[in-house]
Amino acid sequence: MTAAELRQKYLDFFKEKGHAVIPSASIVPQNDPTVLFTTAGMQPLIPFLSGNPHPMGSRLVSAQKCLRTDDIEEVGDNRHLTFFEMLGNWSLGDYFKPEAITWAFEFLTDKKWLGLDPKKIYVTVFEGDEDAIRDEESIGIWQSLFEIQGIAAEIGVVNQDEPTQDVNGARIYAYPKKKNWWPGATMKGLCGPDTEIFYDTGKAHQPGFDKVCNPNCDCGRFVEIWNNVFMQFNRLSEGGALEELPSKNVDTGMGLERMVAMLNGNETVFETPEFEVIISAIEQVSHKKYHDTKRAFRIIADHIRASTFVIGDPHGVVPSNIGQGYIVRRLLRRAIREGHRLGLTDPFLAKIAAVIIGQYGTHYTELETNRSHIVGELQKEEDKFAKTIEKGTKEFEKMANMGTITGEQAFMLFSTYGFPIELTEEMLRERGSSIDREVFAAEFKKHQELSRTASAGMFKGGLADHSIESTRLHTATHLLHRALKNILGEHVEQKGSNITSERLRFDFSHPEKLTPEQIKRVEDMVNAVIDQDLPVHSKEMTVAEAKMHGAIGLFEEKYGDKVKVYFIGNEITDFSKEICGGPHVTHTGDLGKFKIQKEEAVSAGIRRIKASVSGR
Repeated sequence: MTAAELRQKYLDFFKEKGHAVIPSASIVPQNDPTVLFTTAGMQPLIPFLSGNPHPMGSRLVSAQKCLRTDDIEEVGDNRHLTFFEMLGNWSLGDYFKPEAITWAFEFLTDKKWLGLDPKKIYVTVFEGDEDAIRDEESIGIWQSLFEIQGIAAEIGVVNQDEPTQDVNGARIYAYPKKKNWWPGATMKGLCGPDTEIFYDTGKAHQPGFDKVCNPNCDCGRFVEIWNNVFMQFNRLSEGGALEELPSKNVDTGMGLERMVAMLNGNETVFETPEFEVIISAIEQVSHKKYHDTKRAFRIIADHIRASTFVIGDPHGVVPSNIGQGYIVRRLLRRAIREGHRLGLTDPFLAKIAAVIIGQYGTHYTELETNRSHIVGELQKEEDKFAKTIEKGTKEFEKMANMGTITGEQAFMLFSTYGFPIELTEEMLRERGSSIDREVFAAEFKKHQELSRTASAGMFKGGLADHSIESTRLHTATHLLHRALKNILGEHVEQKGSNITSERLRFDFSHPEKLTPEQIKRVEDMVNAVIDQDLPVHSKEMTVAEAKMHGAIGLFEEKYGDKVKVYFIGNEITDFSKEICGGPHVTHTGDLGKFKIQKEEAVSAGIRRIKASVSGR
């Protein structure tokens, strides 16, 4: 089965169950300062899981583009990826455990869908503690489903302090919060037990792991394929008491690539049909074989795939030295370095990206739409890195001529100039010298910890900053967007947005630097609307109705059947009409004084404004 086939089966199944198919949100989160990239399928739905009505209804399903960067250095082994797709279905106060579990079992085992052998399905549930009782409801549902299949559904409890406890013969396993509770044992906010579904691959249990194999054993016999989270509580404070929610949600997640690998009996995700095509392309340009240099091939395939999706996203970012752009640059330069290991001296990033676009462009049409942009940015980055190598070599020569290069100096070459440590070592060997790898490793570890903090952000279950400061700034972006269109022209389109509690950042299309006069006119127009204290209100409508009202929207073909449009002004003289999910103030007078702090270039044809509002 291919990824495209599994993706479509999943969407079709839940569509039959009354779910609205919603498009993937941007991989670059909008108005969420807590994380650099979308890291989970539920992340774009946080406002709706928190109680806001979704314009598409209370049953939703999607395939979401995700990027996790805290394990970049681990990519190259047999399991880590940066970019991946997450399949998920949600109930927003609609169905709960009986439907979610029953439908999961049906999709997995019914021959019309995946047709897995139910005898190879194992599940885990929350075992209960002094904070919350054992999830007897989920246990009962699973027991009924297994018994219908003639499978004895015995329950095994694995004591975390005694991993050698004999639990042979169990089908349902109960674990504590560390394993079966989302998002964390004591974290504030929406939370609840989950039930995870595992598949028994039939592999022999490997020594060195738990004495008796169980679903959470890491020996490789059991593969987690699906997680169903039941948001039935709200924790009022960190470590505080739980309160039962009157309206409960279901949030599920299935990793697409991992599931395809499992269905096909692949040892790793890199042997799945999609990756096979990408790896074959790398073999053609390198004249090397995957099985001879697996690590390099995996890094190149994963990193170019991830970068292609980020650059080609409707809110895409290009390689740079800060924020999301730094991550893209890091991925591409790591891919280039591995290409050099394979003997690739000529540019190759764009050639591999073209294959990736061909693989995924039918479903993710933005890749085809932005093909020339993606290719152009990859070619520019490859050219820049060649110049980086030239600069780094000059710095290396200066250091080497002054004596032995230390581990700290080698790291400075790596961090400041992007000069690969392997190249530093190779050049030192030619001089009959070497570096202190332990010192370099210590410096690198510090850098990695900082990078992981920046990459992962503060995403703890995804609760974005909805403080009043952020809400005011979010509303101000609507006024800024309209003012830019009024003053610069209707060609202005939003290309990105990021909001913290201190400032807003707004990227937009415009071919040249704004003059001081234009900046002042934009500021004055926004402040004039604030001074009028206009009402802010929303309406749910179809995309066609939104267009008829003149609402501003991004990549409209990606919207669902219904959208939420925010109006700023009265029914006759609305200043701004924009498709958005919130949050917003109720009157523009709540915003205070609007001030543009900086206007700068982001890339060719893209400008950036940073601005703030001060309360009254």
